[in-house]
Amino acid sequence: MKIVMAIIKPFKLEEVRDALTGIGVHGLTVTEVKGYGRQKGHTEIYRGAEYAVSFLPKLKIEVAVSADVTGTVIDAIAAAARTGQIGDGKIFVLPLEKAVRIRTGETDADAL
Repeated sequence: MKIVMAIIKPFKLEEVRDALTGIGVHGLTVTEVKGYGRQKGHTEIYRGAEYAVSFLPKLKIEVAVSADVTGTVIDAIAAAARTGQIGDGKIFVLPLEKAVRIRTGETDADAL
């Protein structure tokens, strides 16, 4: 089992969710986060004053999947989140040691 974690632009959430639903992913967790990568933020002008925005708003999506579909999930997220512009995000894959569905007590792949 794996955790696929993706940092994406907020306006791409619906496209990513639809792509994951289309390949059979039934659940995901979304967290609003702020950060920066190579773009190191940007500057904006507000009421005539220029100021630096160091941390940009992003969304973190986390999906627990079986190891055999990890590649398909990565491909779906990457295709749906891509704009071709700087700041499209990153995808990270982490091992998932154990999963338990609290309601039923199912474990591991049955709990996904």
